[in-house]
Amino acid sequence: MTNILEVKDLCKTYIVNKRQNNVLRNVSLSVAEGEMLGVMGPSGSGKSTLLYTVSGMDNITAGTVEFGGKNMAYMKEKELAKLRLDEMGFIFQQMYMLKNLTILDNIILPSCQSDKIRESRKETVIRGQELMRKLGIIDIADNDINEVSGGQLQRACICRSMINKPKMIFADEPTGALNRTSSDEVMEELAKINDEGTAIMLVTHDVKVAAKCTRVIYIVDGDIKGKYNLDRYTSSSQLRERERSLNNWLLELGW
Repeated sequence: MTNILEVKDLCKTYIVNKRQNNVLRNVSLSVAEGEMLGVMGPSGSGKSTLLYTVSGMDNITAGTVEFGGKNMAYMKEKELAKLRLDEMGFIFQQMYMLKNLTILDNIILPSCQSDKIRESRKETVIRGQELMRKLGIIDIADNDINEVSGGQLQRACICRSMINKPKMIFADEPTGALNRTSSDEVMEELAKINDEGTAIMLVTHDVKVAAKCTRVIYIVDGDIKGKYNLDRYTSSSQLRERERSLNNWLLELGW
């Protein structure tokens, strides 16, 4: 399979009170088309920083990050913004949506800002409704964001991340603010999206969530300490064994 994301010798350094803080140290990884990569590690290990830098939301200090064959280190801010809008989707633990818009309007907003897909507003609305129907939340299309549950809102965020038909979704603790039932539902939806061909890079501290990834990397102090292949998740009947084997591997690494 072709790699959609290639990262080589990535470093990220912050200067705090004139002291150098090396958050990422010579990190190299790749994500293939249609893969779901889980990123795990203790708090403060650099998981979220890794996701933000490889998706172009934060500048890198050194190294290279190529997305779809384009080196993002040499792209101007406008080019990066267009790349993020057209080719990437984002899901966060905090479900950021505009309070003055309905759920459906929030979902289709990125498409209204992009010229990637040439269509009328009516066609965009229909696509947004189809995504909501697919994720089982079409009944809340006209609701305000404070009128729905956390699980429903996160599924709406998934719809929004998919509206521009991205090549890859970046998810930072997408189930962190949800209860177990909602978390399981959201991960099932992400697994379906991944199975349909969209690559996903997912930061999580939850073994149950990571067990649905095709591969997991473990980061400590900005270094990748290990990689674990799980192969593709296809059935809930596999989940307990996948969780057990992943948990054993994590314990060996000091989880």
